[in-house]
Amino acid sequence: MIHCSPVPTPAPKILAVEDDLLLAAHLDQHLRKRGFDVTVCHSVGYGADLEDWRGFDLILMDIMMPGRDGLSLLGQLRRQNRVPVILMSALGAEQDRIVGFSQGADDYLPKPFSMVEMDVRIDAVLRRVAYERSAPECASGGQLRPCADGVQDMQQGQVRAGLTPVEFRLVETLLSHPEEVLSKTFLYQRVLHRPYSQQDRVLDLHVSHVRRKLAAIGFEGRVETVWGKGYVLRLQA
Repeated sequence: MIHCSPVPTPAPKILAVEDDLLLAAHLDQHLRKRGFDVTVCHSVGYGADLEDWRGFDLILMDIMMPGRDGLSLLGQLRRQNRVPVILMSALGAEQDRIVGFSQGADDYLPKPFSMVEMDVRIDAVLRRVAYERSAPECASGGQLRPCADGVQDMQQGQVRAGLTPVEFRLVETLLSHPEEVLSKTFLYQRVLHRPYSQQDRVLDLHVSHVRRKLAAIGFEGRVETVWGKGYVLRLQA
């Protein structure tokens, strides 16, 4: 009898962009102990070519960096690829978080944060990415349509509307429950993976972006606000 050993799975590759040398070293050491393939970068110039960043599974990026801030860097990155990004910043105000998410961030870690909290957020993002990459195709002609396993893009494994991963999960969730009012509490847990707060307007911002992007590709449906309850996807016949 021939016994075959399982093929080892490559370690997820994480890029940590952090100008604080002590924190960067701490991140490097901690993530390597967890088995990740880690690259640390202390600064990024304006002329940097971000094409090489496609090879990473996740990027941890500081916002406040000398020479170039992380938000402008994220904006450039989002024009080139969809690699997941978790922003790290001492700017913890709601508006700063909203700006980060509007630029395409997948999550936001306000400094100071614990390694335990970071681990939870990293694992959540990597799980979502793995799910999105493994979901079966269920699109026609590049258009989105409801199906049992969510939404996929036929050409690139991502939604052709140019949705961020968070927006992708929002559309996928709405398509899985057409004509059903979904509460903000449910959507925060399912899409943003955190509890809902009445002062938190991040979900509203994502819904606004999704409406605009779906309209741009002629999607035959609309996301309606049900005041005091949540959101519902109305599918047009």
